[in-house]
Amino acid sequence: MPIRIALGGAATIICFAIAGRRFWFLARLVQAGQPDRRRFRNPFVQVRAEVVDVAAQKKLFKKAGPGIAHAFTFWGFTFLLFTIIEVYGDLFQRTFSVPLIGRGRALGFLEDFFAVAVLLALVAFAIIRVKNAPKRKDRQSRFYGSHLDAAWVTLGLIAAVVVTLLMYRAAQSNVGHDFPYGHSWWPFASHGIGVLLHPLGTGVNSVLETVFVILNVAVIMGFLVFVSYSKHLHIFMAPVNVLASRQPRALGPLYNTPDMDMENVDEDTVFGAGHIEDLSWKQLLDTFSCTECGRCQEACPAWNTGKPLSPKLVIMGLRDNLFASAPRLLGTDLGADSEGSGDGSGEGSDRAAALAAAKAKAKAEAPTLVPGTIDSDVLWSCLTCGACVEACPVDIEHVDTIVEMRRYEVLMESRFPPEAGLMLRNMENQGDPWGLGGAKRLDWVEGLDFEIPVVTDRIPDDVEYLYWVGCAGALDERARKATQATARMLHQAGVTFAILGPRETCTGDPARRLGNEYLYQEMGKANIETLNEVGARKVVASCPHCFNSLGREYPDLGGNFEVIHHSQLLGHLVSSGKLATGRMESSVTYHDPCYLGRHNRVFDEPRAVLDAIDGVKQIEMRRCREKSFCCGAGGARMWMEETLGTRVNLERTDEALTTGADVVSTACPFCLIMLDDAVKARQRDEDVRVMDLAQIVEQSLAEPVAAGVGAGAASGHGAPAGDGDVGEAAAED
Repeated sequence: MPIRIALGGAATIICFAIAGRRFWFLARLVQAGQPDRRRFRNPFVQVRAEVVDVAAQKKLFKKAGPGIAHAFTFWGFTFLLFTIIEVYGDLFQRTFSVPLIGRGRALGFLEDFFAVAVLLALVAFAIIRVKNAPKRKDRQSRFYGSHLDAAWVTLGLIAAVVVTLLMYRAAQSNVGHDFPYGHSWWPFASHGIGVLLHPLGTGVNSVLETVFVILNVAVIMGFLVFVSYSKHLHIFMAPVNVLASRQPRALGPLYNTPDMDMENVDEDTVFGAGHIEDLSWKQLLDTFSCTECGRCQEACPAWNTGKPLSPKLVIMGLRDNLFASAPRLLGTDLGADSEGSGDGSGEGSDRAAALAAAKAKAKAEAPTLVPGTIDSDVLWSCLTCGACVEACPVDIEHVDTIVEMRRYEVLMESRFPPEAGLMLRNMENQGDPWGLGGAKRLDWVEGLDFEIPVVTDRIPDDVEYLYWVGCAGALDERARKATQATARMLHQAGVTFAILGPRETCTGDPARRLGNEYLYQEMGKANIETLNEVGARKVVASCPHCFNSLGREYPDLGGNFEVIHHSQLLGHLVSSGKLATGRMESSVTYHDPCYLGRHNRVFDEPRAVLDAIDGVKQIEMRRCREKSFCCGAGGARMWMEETLGTRVNLERTDEALTTGADVVSTACPFCLIMLDDAVKARQRDEDVRVMDLAQIVEQSLAEPVAAGVGAGAASGHGAPAGDGDVGEAAAED
């Protein structure tokens, strides 16, 4: 017994000391990030996320096989905490059992059940890793770039924990009354192995029990140390990361809206993240939480089309930079500069000031994250589509971090792709990315046979919606057709709406996703001022990017408006009978725009509209709804050359074409343009059409839209009674 206590106690004390020192070091690194006081504001929602995403492992079940294996490993180790209590009790008393429940057969069964389940899960993990090894699949493997050796060591250590546990329990079952569950078969695995060991006799089994008790303690403690120094930090960090994460998801609006008021800017102000300490503590915690599972990499449209961007490798690179920067961040390599002020006073304030000055100097001399850690091609390949965030099981917020680095590059270093410069100048000078100006924003109405009120002062009381057309919808020839179809369908349904015409400018979304936060905020504030001046109450937008900016990002700038997407409004009008649909004998595959679907969870309304059209057969693509594959236009990539890998829009269009559908449908002008370009590039435009949802509804009508129908929508006169209720219900939907 003294040997058990001495060896087990020594292993525990030494390993706890090593791991404790490591975790203290990691905590200090996380604290080196920028403050973020908006976390933990909704305890109920965050605790629910902890229960659903951590305890229930919900996100991991998106991949059934690996999800089940991981869930049993997680639940197994959680339940096997009872066995850890038992093994430490056995160091001091051979007949130890957990108080109150320790001799219950149910506990013995559950302990053995989860021990065996963990071993089976490890076998599954091994098969998955061999089957998907980078040596076999190269970039197609989601484990490409991950620390593979550490993963195998982890599997081995987990197996060792379980095997030593079962061995000491099996030997214990053959030693008198030491085993808490006697000779019962409820702890089936322990008892079964015990039967095999029984012929060795009581003496040998007693020695084996001592050996495996000590080994079990040593392996558990060794595993703790290994975890604290490996990528498997996520075992401890991921639950904290989930607790601190944006809920329900880190999609839609960008998290951080910095103060861009030049009156509050001084020479020390830094916009974005140029060095690792410019990121928030949550973003640093993200790097420790990464499991290197590669789900984000597997979902990323840039990576899937041969670009160098892997969200996983970005996070891993930032983690490596964080560790490499630790001496500078913690002040351990600043030498004499951190010892005092140089006057020998030793005053605490002097030392703090000297340390701060030394850190600032060291930061100025350190390479920036881009291109020092993250290559510029990696940074500018991002489409901000959010597929990585959607796929991540531990709530890492990749998009926010990438945009922070872009902000630094654009605002602090003026480093960005040359063609993006033209886009930014066009937005700043002409109010749209193409530089066509406000005079062209009414050209699209020329194809209509009814008038749409153009707001010059205040929106009339009898006009329910302000139709925010968007840059593409007003200025691109193909997108104009979708805008016209939307207007005709609203007109057909008797919905009263008006437009801003030349007073409408870009929402600033492309500038923001590119990293020019200043231009975005200037344009956003100007738009908010315009919307307030005209008295906008309800806004309907055809562009998901405008929809996201107006409804979910402008509140941070002081603009609060009720905003719906045209697919939502069409869905309500169709379901309520306000808008009739006809018949269209076609098979249709619907492409979910990233900023409508994944970012804002509008999945069902567009499909409901298609379902309402007789003759339409919907065919889903393999990657649809929240797993939809980007069209290639997001993240301001619409205005940048795609010189690396294959074109994203071709990849997505190829997937659409494999469905055999006659029509590729969408509800975003940018997606419409990108998919139409790709269909033409594949020389399939003779037999496959790319159409907006509104265009499909219009074509389905048995009779053309009559000029006199619903004339109140154009003039503001004669609107059907109760139309206000229709709009309100649509907005609520």
